[in-house]
Amino acid sequence: MRIQKAAILFLLLLGVNNNIVSQAPEPNPISTVAPLMMINSDARSAGQGDVGVATTSDASSIYHNSAKMAFNTSEYTVGVNYTPWLQNLVDGLFVGGFSIINRIDERSAWGANLRYFSLGTIDLYDDIGIPQGVENPNELTAAVSYALKLNDYFSMGVALRYIRSDLSIKSSNTDISPINGFGVDVNGFYQSPEKNYGSFNGRIRAGFNISNLGPKVSYTSGVENFIPTRLRLGGGFDFILDNYNTIAVTTEFSKLLVPTPPIRDSSGNIIKGQDDNVGWVEGMFQSFSDAPYGFGEEMQEITVGLGAEYLYNNSFALRAGYFHESEMKGNRQYFTMGGGIKAKSFNIDLSYLVNTASAYNPLESTLRFSLSFDIGDIYDNF
Repeated sequence: MRIQKAAILFLLLLGVNNNIVSQAPEPNPISTVAPLMMINSDARSAGQGDVGVATTSDASSIYHNSAKMAFNTSEYTVGVNYTPWLQNLVDGLFVGGFSIINRIDERSAWGANLRYFSLGTIDLYDDIGIPQGVENPNELTAAVSYALKLNDYFSMGVALRYIRSDLSIKSSNTDISPINGFGVDVNGFYQSPEKNYGSFNGRIRAGFNISNLGPKVSYTSGVENFIPTRLRLGGGFDFILDNYNTIAVTTEFSKLLVPTPPIRDSSGNIIKGQDDNVGWVEGMFQSFSDAPYGFGEEMQEITVGLGAEYLYNNSFALRAGYFHESEMKGNRQYFTMGGGIKAKSFNIDLSYLVNTASAYNPLESTLRFSLSFDIGDIYDNF
């Protein structure tokens, strides 16, 4: 059966994911499923090199670090975002999201989030060109979360996420079945009170997120795959120059908590590394020390993001950032830029990615958009 739009078929068959291909001194890919969980569609974060675990609370906190919701300054925050995907190659692919956060009281908040990844429409034909229908492979995640302040400056959060990935071609009787799974996030966030540092005031921020803790899933019978369990650590500082001007800088480190496949000989025997056919809990701990080429390769599996945000009068923002991933582990390297405008309770943000690596980036030359609305009472965190 012929399938139009070859780029989509390539995605379906290979499960293309920003973090699937990871090269050591010898080819040694790391595989996860459900790429939606690794695609950042938040324009504010995207404008700052994809950092988000330690930035201040916003409508996308559930995706980055749900503990930040307890520091939300509005009683309700509602957000939507939209990101085209592979727009330079194929039309109709996008990631969209909706979220709501409710600051219940001075110490707690809850939130919900829905994200959808459309892989476009695929026109199917038989060998003589007769149409055989249309398919629309897609992925979906839905999450609920809760955050609680343990003291005035530190909060913890938890999120439960439902995952569905449907990449099957139903009309071709494929062996690929939709997957249904779940993942749990555990995270924390620290935000210090504003202090004087001589000629300016400042505030420290820090956060962590262990996301998508959950069992393996299967597209095909007898073959189990890891979901992208990930550890993110970040920190930042707000330079509060005066009542109108603030510069926030943030850095973030990220690592997949998924085993690195070993190097095998022609008979399938392991000659370097550890067996990756393990349970998801064991695999999470094993991921820190199982790289076939040792500590150096483990360090290559850590990505780094750097971001900066200039905020004027809490109403206008300019952003810039850089993201780096080793050439041996996927080769995502790019600069980002963006901006935002706030008018009363309405916020609009956008970002743009400039690829600096030799490998093609699906978000190259793509604008990401986010809208959010702040509703209800205003909270003063300190």
